[in-house]
This record gives sequence, C-alpha cells and structure tokens, in this order.
Amino acid sequence: MAFMRTSKFRHVFGKALRKDQCYDNIRITKSSWDSTFCCVNPKFVAIITEAAGGGAFLVLPVNKVGRVERDVPLVAGHKAAVLDINWCPHNDQIIASASEDCTVKIWEIPDEGLVKNLTESVVDLVAHQRRVGQVVWHPTANNVLLSAGSDNKIFIWNVGTAEVLTEIDTPDLTLSASFNYNGSKLVITNKDKMMRLIDPRTGEITAEVQAHHGAKPSQAVYLKEGKIFTTGFSRMSERQYALWDEKDLSKPLVMEEIDNSNGVIFPFYDADTSMVYLCGKGDSLIRYYEVTEEAPYVHYLNLFQSSDPQRGIGYMPKRGLNVNACEIARFYKLLNSGLCEIIPFTVPRKSELFQDDLYPDTAGDVPAISAEEWHAGKNADPILISLKDGYKPVKKEGIKAVKKSEALTKMPSKKPASSTAAQDHSEEASEAASSGPAHPPENAKPVPSGQVEGFDSQALLEDIRKLKLIVKAHERRIKTLEDKLAQFEANSPDEEEQEDQA
Repeated sequence: MAFMRTSKFRHVFGKALRKDQCYDNIRITKSSWDSTFCCVNPKFVAIITEAAGGGAFLVLPVNKVGRVERDVPLVAGHKAAVLDINWCPHNDQIIASASEDCTVKIWEIPDEGLVKNLTESVVDLVAHQRRVGQVVWHPTANNVLLSAGSDNKIFIWNVGTAEVLTEIDTPDLTLSASFNYNGSKLVITNKDKMMRLIDPRTGEITAEVQAHHGAKPSQAVYLKEGKIFTTGFSRMSERQYALWDEKDLSKPLVMEEIDNSNGVIFPFYDADTSMVYLCGKGDSLIRYYEVTEEAPYVHYLNLFQSSDPQRGIGYMPKRGLNVNACEIARFYKLLNSGLCEIIPFTVPRKSELFQDDLYPDTAGDVPAISAEEWHAGKNADPILISLKDGYKPVKKEGIKAVKKSEALTKMPSKKPASSTAAQDHSEEASEAASSGPAHPPENAKPVPSGQVEGFDSQALLEDIRKLKLIVKAHERRIKTLEDKLAQFEANSPDEEEQEDQA
C-alpha cells in the first residue's frame, strides 16, 4: 500500500483576478530575447515595452490597476532596446535595466510613481562591449549588482561608486545567473550547454558540468543548502528539470522530463517554503514543486492553467503578499493581448489568524553588509523580518542625484567619510597616472591649480574613472592585435624556407 506524502502545500491553488483588477492596454515588447520582461516589488510593477527609436519600460504603482493610458510616462533613457530589468531587493524605488546599447542604468522611481518620462538615470555602468542581457542584484550586500553581456563577460559592480569589483570572462554567452542564499557563490548557464559555479569575488570557475544536452537555452537557480535547480532541454528537445548538489556535479540528484513544448522555462524559487515554480515562455501553465532534503527530493504539487500563453512573467517577493488571505505567491503574467494578469496562489485555511507555518521569517529590505565588506570577503545571510503584522518598509535616505557616483545610499562607514574620500581619491589618481596618457573625455572639466574652495573632487573622480575605462579598452585592443600578429607569424613560413623552395 502506497502512502501519500503529507505536505501543507499539496492544496495550493492559483486563481487569476478579474480583468478590471489587472493592468490592461500595455504595449509589451516584441523582443525575442529570453527574458521575463517583467519584475515586481511591494510598491511597483515594471514591464519592458515596445519603444520606437530607443529602449523603454513602464513602471506602475502596484495598486494602480485598470486600463493603462497610451501616453503613460515611461523610463526612457536607453538608446536601444531594454532586454532585462530588476528591482533592488534593499530599496523598492531603485531598478536596474540592461540594454542592447551596451550599458546598464540605475534608476530611482519617485515615491508616487512616474508623472512624466524619466530619462535621467542616477548611475550609468559602462564596461560591456556588446549588448547586456542580464542584471541580477546581490541578495545581501548593499549596492552590488551583476551584469552579463554578449561580449562573454560578467561584471560585478559596486553601484554606489559605479566601479567594477570583479570582471569574469566566460567561454560563451551567459543565459542565466543566480547567487546562493548569502551571495558568496554564483551559478551561471552558458550557450555552450554548460553550467558553471563561480566565485563572484575572484571570478574563478570552481566547477562545471553539462547540465542539459539540448541546444536550447537552460536556466539555473541556487537553492538553500547548496542545491541547484536547473531547467533545460534533452537531445530530443524534451523539456527537463534537474536538481544538483554543489559538492558533486558528476550526476544530478534528480532529472525529470516535463513535456515537449519549445519555450524556455524560467524557475522561481521561494526559500521560505522550498517551493519552485516553473513558468514556460509561450505556455499557459505554471507548474509548482516542493524541494525536500530526502529522496526523491523534488515533489510535484500541482499546476495552474489558463487559456492564454504567457509572453513574460513577474514574481512578487514575499514582503508584498497578503498574509491575511494565506497568499504564498503572486505572479504577474504578460499576455500577447497587452494584459498583465495577476495570479495569487493561496493555501486554503479556515482560521483567520496569522499562519506561522506558512510564513517563517523572510528576507527584509535591509542589506546585511556593505559592498566593501562583501568584496573584502565577508559573508552574511539576509536579515529576516516577521510578516505577522504585515510588511512595513524601512525608511530609506533620499538619493543624491547631483553627485552621480554617490547616487545610491551607502551603508554607514566605520571610517570618517572625509578620510575615505581622500584615500579613494589618492588611490584612483595614482592608478590613472600609472596607466599612461589617454585622451580626456569631452566633458572633463579643468580644475584651476591651487583651488581648494569649491574643489569638485567628485567630477575629478568621474573623469579619472572614464579615463581608466578608455585605457582598459585600448589595452584589450592591443592584446587582441598582438595575439593575431603572433598567430600570423607562427603560421607564415620563414624567408629561408621560401628561398630553398624557390
């Protein structure tokens, strides 16, 4: 006699809200890039839109449902299509966008939402040579952002200073990237069918394996306790999921076929409930599973089915859910018709009291460590909050948009601010001097000698940073040309050999 496994999530069910409770009339992007095109947080929903002559995305307050006006204000500062967007987990008004114009931009959305087009970003992150397709925030460190581009590079940024902390060369295009629970490790999937584990501080590839054998894109997400969940395709183009242990990638703990559809499956992971939701592009289904510590590890729970296929999907963080209705997940599903459908997933309970077993303490919006501490080698788990009395956002300082490199709020520093600025200034100045002469940027401002009063150190630091980027680009180009020359010389026969042959 077979026993049914008991789980409090066996009866989770999803039910889409009525059309008038959703967002309608959105010009959703027609891009073929494999992205979710939508991201949400407790304050805003952001959706990449179709824009002529540039890249734009829409930001709406979560409670502003209904028909979206044709002339609604947009975030419209990119020169080419926007490919990915991601809300900062530690500040609900900060969003990062990646674009075909080779840049990553950081935006601050006003508290009440957009009242006019936003074209001025607070920080521009410029280092990629080709389009940027992924942006992922660090889960616990303040102002740390990952970007991955078609130049086969991953950059880990300190957004507060607009500096690159780590530059990682990858063998092929990066299709997905995910930090582990405390952000000390990174898993990526590449176009060459490989899944790689990386140390995000050093850029060292610590392990790699061919996760799925199919040619179509695979995705990976880091789970708790060192597990990794992947989705991809078999050689016969069947869709699969697999679970791996980071300590031994020689074979998966589980690998199962799902179906024969051809859309990329995006996995969404809830660390509090150990549930994984699988949303396929072009599907009309959302499947959900529970991951446990003992075999068979991944347990199928149920699926949500609707009549319309999804063009993109957004996943609400736990802080934004209605705990009084026993809501454990909420998805924002983009349809080809221009509708953004809201689908809450709930666990049926008769009691109206707070359900402790459904809502263990969850990650809050306060960073555990600063970017500098993380880069120096410190690790910290997310700071957890209770949802018993509902989520209350922590008051954030305003952004100082005047000084671009100080655009994002910094963690309190242990050193006096003046000594830190002076030290950074001297370090950057000496590094720029050793790099040799380069053409100054067009907007570099000359600083009168001997001027101390009103001395703009930020402008100088910004100019030095741009000079360093120019020098780096020239160094890369010189190295490429030297390699080509060496290859040419190795392949061409010596003059003496040519004379002998003559």
